[in-house]
Parts: sequence; structure tokens; C-alpha cells
Amino acid sequence: MRDPNDLRRAAAEGCAESRLLITRRAMLGVTAGLFSAAYLPRDAMAADGDARLLVVVLRGGTDGLSVVVPTGDRDYARLRGDIAIPTSATIKLDSDFGLHPAMKTFGKLFGRNEAAVVHATCVPLRNRSHFDCQDNLENGLPGVGAVNSTGWLNRLLSALPSGDPVVKRGAIQVGEAPLILRGPAPVLGWSPTWFTPAGRDIRRPLLSVYEEVDRPLYSALTRGIEANNLALKADASDDADVSALRKGFRGAGHLLAEANGPRIAVLSVGNWDTHSGQGGTEGFLADRLAELDEAIADFRKAVGSAWKKTVVICATEFGRTARVNGDGGTDHGVGTVALLAGGAVAGGKVYGDWPGLAPSKLFEDSDLRATTDLRAVFKGVLRGHLDVPAGMLDKSIFPESAKIAPLTTLVAGGDRERVSSAADTGRPVRQRPLPPIARYRAKQAGASL
Repeated sequence: MRDPNDLRRAAAEGCAESRLLITRRAMLGVTAGLFSAAYLPRDAMAADGDARLLVVVLRGGTDGLSVVVPTGDRDYARLRGDIAIPTSATIKLDSDFGLHPAMKTFGKLFGRNEAAVVHATCVPLRNRSHFDCQDNLENGLPGVGAVNSTGWLNRLLSALPSGDPVVKRGAIQVGEAPLILRGPAPVLGWSPTWFTPAGRDIRRPLLSVYEEVDRPLYSALTRGIEANNLALKADASDDADVSALRKGFRGAGHLLAEANGPRIAVLSVGNWDTHSGQGGTEGFLADRLAELDEAIADFRKAVGSAWKKTVVICATEFGRTARVNGDGGTDHGVGTVALLAGGAVAGGKVYGDWPGLAPSKLFEDSDLRATTDLRAVFKGVLRGHLDVPAGMLDKSIFPESAKIAPLTTLVAGGDRERVSSAADTGRPVRQRPLPPIARYRAKQAGASL
């Protein structure tokens, strides 16, 4: 019998590919975060009618079958064994699904019609590689064969007219530099830190020097300080020991709440790679979900009255295997869930076509079969919440996606369209023969030349 502490450590570390990816993204985040702070929007405009969007990328492949349990599927308990979550322990969503008990805040929001779930969803690419599928989630393209170094949110900023409120106020990356915001359109960068910020007695002389000798850097520092001050607003009940993850959500909420702040924010939340020691109602995954749930509550409080104009999307690169493995965990899979919250969400519903977990229904005899392309979720929110034209969605933001109809029922007041099962067949995109790790190494070698 393996030591439970060893299982927990293994679950936290994830697989080798996941650890490589965390290191790679951390290195990318250093440079992009420093220089993008220059683009904090300066003009205060009326906030009435302005939509806010927070995109949360759950990195590592989140187990959708544990997050939103298919309580109405009799094959679930058989496949899940010791990590199966009893129906009686879940937060009931409807007659067929229950929420993991660690997500109490999300459950309350669901009950108030301010949260929703899209089940059996996945990115177009279904090869179970962290590298490829995270890139696929963020570049918004059909699959690994399509090469594009820009993210779909940056393409949104580039495609919208210059007078659009989203463009005028811009977007913010919180923490590392995700591909989803990479591209020609400038974005703001902010990161919560563990060290004490420099005081005014240091900042003032430093700024006066750069004002004389380097105006661009002076401007960048000034706006970066502005952004930091907005993000770090705190109330008397703030806990100094709160995690960096929750500080990130709080900062994003404070920034999006401001009349002259950004209108789109992106957060990355890692450590969802549960190969071993996953747990059920308690354990590693339950702890991760509880912290995410608390972070969503923090964001809701920080964003204040702008919550009613906000949509939060939590998406991951793939799900986990339907069957529990020998180490009490789950391996890389396909179908998973997307979570939505916010006052602008048409909540209280579980969206998507449930394919079932019977042996004949599994994808490649292993995974929950995805019936909704994740791009349908993103397109639906952009269409219904930000009023982005359909033609722009199909051509500029998500190229080659005309057959993927927006799931606009997710947004309160959005067009009442449902994604067409005929348009989204769920078939995997043809993949290149080069293995993911070899492709990654080739990219790294090319970048160092």
C-alpha cells in the first residue's frame, strides 16, 4: 500500500509533461507581465452597459466527472470505484447531475440562476497532450495542424472597432502570460506578489529620474503602479495569509470593477493533473475545488455591483479517464465540463448533450465522449455577452469554425440557439505524426537560435 502522502505529492506534481509545461509558462510570464503594464486604459468612461468577462484556464486537465457528477448515470459508480462521489453527498443541480460538495459557493450561485454548467465538452483536438490541448484551448483553432501564435482573446481585441468599450479599456493577464492573450493588441499585466511593495519614499525619486531620462519607461511604471493600487484594494476582513490564487481572483475583480479599468481578464489556475491520490468527497481534488470555489466568492465580492454585468468561464484542456486507475486517480481523457458564473449568466441549468457512460458510449473505450465543442461555449459568450458579430467569430476570432454554432443560451438575454449536433460531430481533428514532446523540444530549440 502506497503512503497517502506520496500519493498526494504525486497528484500535486502531475505528470512529467505537466511539470514541463508549468515551468515553460512561468518563464514566459516574467517578460510579458513586465512590459504589458504600460497599457492600462487611462480614460474614465461611463460604466453603464459595459460587459465584463473573466476567463479562467484550469491547467492540467480537470476531472469533469468529479466536478459535476452524473448522478443519473448508473455506470458512473461502476467506473469510478473508490473515488466515486455518492449522490447523497453532491449538491443537487437537477435530476441527473450533482455538484462536488466542495463547491458550495458555486452551488448557491447555481440555485440563484447565476451559474451554469456545460457538460461533455472539450477542445477540438483530442490527443490528450497537455502541450497541444492547452494551446488548442487558447489559440481557438481547429487542431494541432493549424499553426497560429496568437490567442483568440487577442484576436478579439484586434478585430473589434477601435471605439468599442472592450478595446478602449483593454484586457488584463493576471499572473503568467497565457497564449490566449498573446498577439498584436496590447494588454495589461499584473501579478500578486509575496514581497512588500516599495514605499512612496522610493517610488517618487525613481519615477522622477525616469521622467527625465526615459519617458516610455516612466509611463509604464506609472501605469503599472496604478494597476497595482487598483488590484490590491482590500477590506478590513482581508486575510494576509490568503493564497496567491485567491489574491489573483481578488485583483481581477477589483480591476474589472473600475470604470476606467480593463473589461476582460484572464487567470491561470494550475495543478489539476490527478494521476494518483485524487480522492472523492475529500482529498486532493476536493481541496483544489474548495480553493477555486473560495476564489470565485472572492472575485464576486471584489467586482461588486459589476457582477450583474459579468460572465466567468472556467475551462480546461481535457478531462480524465472514465475509469479510476490503480493509483486511485484518473489519467488524461477527453470529455469534461466548463463552468460559468456571473450575474449575466443564464444560470440554473446543465447544458450539453449527455452521451452516457455505458461501455459502448465511451470515447475510444476510455473517456467521456465530448458532444459540445468548447469553441461553441466561447463563441456563445462573445456573441450573447459582448455582442460580437457572427461573421467575426467564424472568420477572425475562431477561424474555420463556421460549422460550430454559438451556444448563446448561456447568456441572459442571448439568442436562443443551441449548438447543432449535426454541425459538431465530436470527431477528433487529424493529428500530425510527430509526438507532442518531440514537437515541444523542436520549438524550444528553434526559439534558442
